[in-house]
Amino acid sequence: MAWQNAAMRDLKIVDFLDQLADRVPAPGGGATAALHAAQAAALLGMVARYTTGEKYTGHAETVVAVIAETDTLRARSLRLAEEDAAAFTVVTDAYRLPKGEERSAAIARALKGAAEPPARVIETATRLVELCELLLPIGNRNVVTDVAAAAEAARAALTTARVNVEVNLRGIKDERVREELNIRVSGVEAAVAKADWVTAEVREEIS
Repeated sequence: MAWQNAAMRDLKIVDFLDQLADRVPAPGGGATAALHAAQAAALLGMVARYTTGEKYTGHAETVVAVIAETDTLRARSLRLAEEDAAAFTVVTDAYRLPKGEERSAAIARALKGAAEPPARVIETATRLVELCELLLPIGNRNVVTDVAAAAEAARAALTTARVNVEVNLRGIKDERVREELNIRVSGVEAAVAKADWVTAEVREEIS
């Protein structure tokens, strides 16, 4: 279908889900991790935009900064979704090469490249959880549940992206690259704990 060749950002949601469900290598879990992060950023941007006006003048500088940063992180996350799908396609192409040294080298390069987008999603989602913590005490209470929704979306981005880094680690033999990637995923548990805390705080507030 024509939509299979369209940029991910230009797809209707229904078309993207059709592509995700299809028997094609990409998009897959890595792209969805990035889209979880994009949704977290969008939700935080919405909460921040509702936290404006005379009532919130004491936090105006922080809110303006959050709006700008979440807009940037939303755009970055969408790019990472597209980069992940492209990188995974390179992996599948490398595995189709005839067996030999050239194929092994191509696979190694492809796996390293495929690990990069989810590693960057982890970094992005970690920052989004920090922004949840920042916005939680000052945000408009009418949309406080959306801070929790953002935390949960960021949490999903973190754990999904971690799995996608780890699956590529299996085939990477370069110890330096492996060590670097392990360091980049090492903070996921702490970030997840912070996301869980944000949700727990919101649930306590609305109970």
